[in-house]
This record gives sequence, structure tokens and C-alpha cells, in this order.
Amino acid sequence: MQSKPIPRRMCVGCRLMRPKKEMLRIVRLSNGDVVADSTGKVSGRGAYICPTEACFEKARRIRGMERALDTEISEEVFETLRKGIQTSDA
Repeated sequence: MQSKPIPRRMCVGCRLMRPKKEMLRIVRLSNGDVVADSTGKVSGRGAYICPTEACFEKARRIRGMERALDTEISEEVFETLRKGIQTSDA
């Protein structure tokens, strides 16, 4: 019997494919807000990022999250997302 394939997603920072469960999902909601989605079930356009500070900084520098979500992201939202990544790192 064949095992079920593991879903993989590409990180918007380092551009590596990793299992979906190991990554953090960032979502642009229908009202334009950008939030972290810990459940993976929030409705909206999503992008995935490795839960590391290095990938977050690279995604910010190359504007990977903004391109993937097709929206501008403010500094306040970036700081909120950074705090979420730092707490998942610990």
C-alpha cells in the first residue's frame, strides 16, 4: 500500500521546498490585512516561510512576501510577524 504524499511548499525567503507542516503561513485577508496563520485554515491568499529569522530577513529584503501576497506590507505588520517567528523559534 502506498503512503500518502507529504505536501511541500516553497519558502518566500530561501526558496527551498519543505514540508508544509514545518513552515509558517502568512495570509492576506479579503480586507487587505496581513496576518500569520498558525492553523493553516484561514481563508485568503497565502505564502509560506521557514520559521527562522534568516528566512524572514531575506524575504523582507527581496520583498518575497509582498510579491507572493500581491500587497504592500507596512513596518508594523513586519514587526508583528517577526515576533511570531521569534516565539515559534524558541
